[in-house]
Amino acid sequence: MEHISVLPEETISLLKVKPDGIYVDATLGRGGHAGLLLKKLNHGHLYAIDKDETALQESRINLAEFNDMVTYIHGDFRDIRSLLEEQGVQEVDGIMMDLGVSSPQFDDPERGFSYRYDAYLDMRMDRSQKKTAHDVVNQYTEDDLAAVLWEYGEERYSKRIARKIAETRRKQPVNTTFELVDVIKSALPERELKKKGHPAKQTFQALRIEVNDELNTLQKGLSDSLTMLKIGGRCAVITFHSLEDRIVKKIFKDMSTAPFVDPRLPLKETQMEQASFSLVNKKVIVAAEEEQQTNHRSHSAKLRVIERKR
Repeated sequence: MEHISVLPEETISLLKVKPDGIYVDATLGRGGHAGLLLKKLNHGHLYAIDKDETALQESRINLAEFNDMVTYIHGDFRDIRSLLEEQGVQEVDGIMMDLGVSSPQFDDPERGFSYRYDAYLDMRMDRSQKKTAHDVVNQYTEDDLAAVLWEYGEERYSKRIARKIAETRRKQPVNTTFELVDVIKSALPERELKKKGHPAKQTFQALRIEVNDELNTLQKGLSDSLTMLKIGGRCAVITFHSLEDRIVKKIFKDMSTAPFVDPRLPLKETQMEQASFSLVNKKVIVAAEEEQQTNHRSHSAKLRVIERKR
C-alpha cells in the first residue's frame, strides 16, 4: 500500500521554508513531506533521518531528483543532536517530525506491526535493534505487561489481558500476531468484542510504543531539536495519539512560557525575561474533511508548530 503523507501542505507552509535554509526531516519515512520541502529549496539542504533502513532506501528512490540536496542518516531522532553534529551541523532553520508508523510498515506482514496479518511478533522500527514484541509478550512479568498496556495503550482491560497472556505462555510461547489476537479476544468480555473497532488495537499500540521506546524518544528528541533551531527557525510535529500529543503540547507550552517574575518586583516589562519560543498555532491543526475522506490515517493527526524567538 502506498504511503500518503498527512497534513503535507499545512506542515510545509507553516515551516516558512527559506530557499537557502538548512532543514531536518527527523522521521523521513517514504519522503512525502521531504519531497514537498525540497521543491522549495534552491541552495538549501535537507538532513533526512530514519531508523528504518528500508524507509531510507525507498526515499533515496522517491527523492532521486533531489538527492544532491539530501543527506540520508540512519539513526534514531532521539539522538538528533549528535547525528547532526557528526555532519558538522550545529543549528538549522527548521525541523519536522511525523510520528506515525508508515503504511508500508503496517502493510508488510513480516514486520509484525499489524493485527491484520499473521506474522512473528516483531514491531521493531529499527531491525538492528534486539528487543521485539515477542520479547515483551513472553518475558515481561504479568504486572509489567499490564502496566505497558495501561500506560501506552490506555487499555481498560489491561490486567485481564496480561493475566491471559501469562496463563497462555506458561503452556507455550505466544509467537505470532494472530496468536496474540486470539489471547486478547479470549480475555475480553463478549460485549467488548461486539463493539466497533478491532479488540487488539490498543494492545498492539502499547506493544509498539514499548518496543521502540517511542515516548522517551519523543521527549528527548524534541527537546534537543528545539535547542538546535536558529532564531526564527520553526519545528513542526504531527502526532497520532493522545500520549504523543500530550508530550508535544507540554514541551511547546513550557518553551513558549516566560519565566515567572514576582509581580511585587519593581521591573519594567522590557527588563523581564521573555520566552525563547512562541507558538505558531495556538489551536491544534487537524486534517480537513477532504483529506480525512481520502486518507484514513489523517483522522487522528494533530499538527503543532513552534518558532524560536531569541
